[in-house]
Amino acid sequence: MNNKKILKLTMTALMTALCYISFKYLQIKIPTPAGFTSFHLGNTFCVLAALLLGGPIGGIAGAIGMGIGDLLDPAYVIVAPKTLILKFMIGVITGFFAHKIFHIKDREGKNLVAATVASVSAGMIFNIIFEPVFSFFYYQFLLGNSTKAASYLAIGKWITTTTNGILAIVIASVLYLGIRARLKNNQALKDLAPNK
Repeated sequence: MNNKKILKLTMTALMTALCYISFKYLQIKIPTPAGFTSFHLGNTFCVLAALLLGGPIGGIAGAIGMGIGDLLDPAYVIVAPKTLILKFMIGVITGFFAHKIFHIKDREGKNLVAATVASVSAGMIFNIIFEPVFSFFYYQFLLGNSTKAASYLAIGKWITTTTNGILAIVIASVLYLGIRARLKNNQALKDLAPNK
């Protein structure tokens, strides 16, 4: 295995660990009449990984990191499959916009800022729409729990998902833009970003 592959594997593992830690420990659980919901920063590192390493790798880091978080929490273990699918798609969509549509690797200044924010927003808009909708169908048809399914269409879940999305957009964009300067000056790190 060459150094480039080892570095990419190491960075993927690091981003997976950051997704897990930020999802599990940088979380505020909120009780609602329909059960618990939470504010967390897991999506932030999922989209950051997609910006740095590409969509599929960002999605894998988010899916594994937050999926493990679900598996290790008895209250959330039942939703681990849903988490794997949704977090993977957040990474894929963010990476697609960042590297295939906006080509953030080639941008500078205000264009880079706009492309970064737009790419992260694409992934988070997907999550804001599909987290509650997919959760509804997951509980209704796969688990047969109509009450829990209906709770995902409640306004509180949309507010939480939107807040998590806004936090991810702001924090991941700031982190990426801060890291990007270092990427430009380090060929090994620069090579981690996907090619056009």
